[in-house]
Amino acid sequence: MTSDTTTTTEHTATGGAPAPATPLAGSSGSENRQVTLVEDRYATELAFLAAHDPGPRPPGWLLTPRAVVTFVMGSAGEALALPKSAHPGAGVPRRLVIEQKFVGERALVERCVVTLAGERGLLLVGEPGTAKSMLSELLSAAVCGTSALTVQGTAGTTEDQLKYGWNYALLLAQGPTEQALVPSPVLTAMTRGAVARVEEVTRCLPEVQDALVSLLSERRIAVPELAGGASAQMHAAPGFTLIATANLRDRGVSEMSAALKRRFNFETVNPIGDVDVETALVRSQARAAVERAGTAYQVDDAVLEALVTAFRDLREGRSVEGWEVERPSTVMSTAEAVSVAGSLGLATAYFPGDRDVLSLLPGHLLGVVRKDDPADAARLLGYWDGPVRRRAEQGSATWRALWELRAVLES
Repeated sequence: MTSDTTTTTEHTATGGAPAPATPLAGSSGSENRQVTLVEDRYATELAFLAAHDPGPRPPGWLLTPRAVVTFVMGSAGEALALPKSAHPGAGVPRRLVIEQKFVGERALVERCVVTLAGERGLLLVGEPGTAKSMLSELLSAAVCGTSALTVQGTAGTTEDQLKYGWNYALLLAQGPTEQALVPSPVLTAMTRGAVARVEEVTRCLPEVQDALVSLLSERRIAVPELAGGASAQMHAAPGFTLIATANLRDRGVSEMSAALKRRFNFETVNPIGDVDVETALVRSQARAAVERAGTAYQVDDAVLEALVTAFRDLREGRSVEGWEVERPSTVMSTAEAVSVAGSLGLATAYFPGDRDVLSLLPGHLLGVVRKDDPADAARLLGYWDGPVRRRAEQGSATWRALWELRAVLES
């Protein structure tokens, strides 16, 4: 992966080995949820790493910077052992293999961690579906114990959602008081010394984005309604920083001002470069999604390889053989490939024996490419008449079967 880093920061850390910060989010694990927070899902790993590495931590951090990188990138299959002097909490093993959660360059993650350690804003940019949000969740959970202090940027996001609002019942009854003030997730992170997240920051209107300028430079929020009191200025506690994400396809929707850009270090998250790594990721993520539904994943590897190959060819505008491919306007992301692979797995589980799962692939690909522009259906048909046909002529049984399904794309 490449970096578009506009500013560098010094990595400052406190001396000694302070006790791990108390996680800000609960980890009951008893609720039945569709999506489990990162800090709950990997609570054992976080507790283990806090005890495993007693080195210096930046102010307010749950883990050392090195341990944060290990949490995100995994321990390469190696079981880490706790020092004899470590006394972890109940249920934390003495040895543990840390799972790799983000597929990408370790150097990228290290730069992100250094940025956060310097209490500077971090902006993750890239095409949709490249795991920017997941990386921001992982970093937040590892640094401060919660990924939940999040604002989802939209065209309807207001400045109040980045700063503060009011409980109007209390406001009418008591007037402007600290009790009536409703802090935003960003203000909560500031006062706790935690990490705030702003998703899709370029979807916010420019005047809303600019609310972050003074917040990131002055590290405080003024509350004029509480003038004269101690709460008239809300100051950032040590450890506070902010991670924002932005899709390259949204550039120009609400372009960030130069002043706001200077408050962030930019890191570009690119698509996965290795086809085998991407195939393995699609397989594991799709299998996990289908198994969560209570069924077994039964999609053949040949189907998955064809799926990932088609996505990569259409994404890059060139096949693995070097043949030119007309790219659709839709982003053929890994996340979309996982979604299609999961749908194929569910179709196989819920409608067993109805049809060959490979026969479902053209219809799902057509659904993906039509999302942005219906004319992209013709580009997918062109892909069938090019690389798919040529591979069929070269004797590949899988691609021959796909070529024979061309009529599906004409319906």
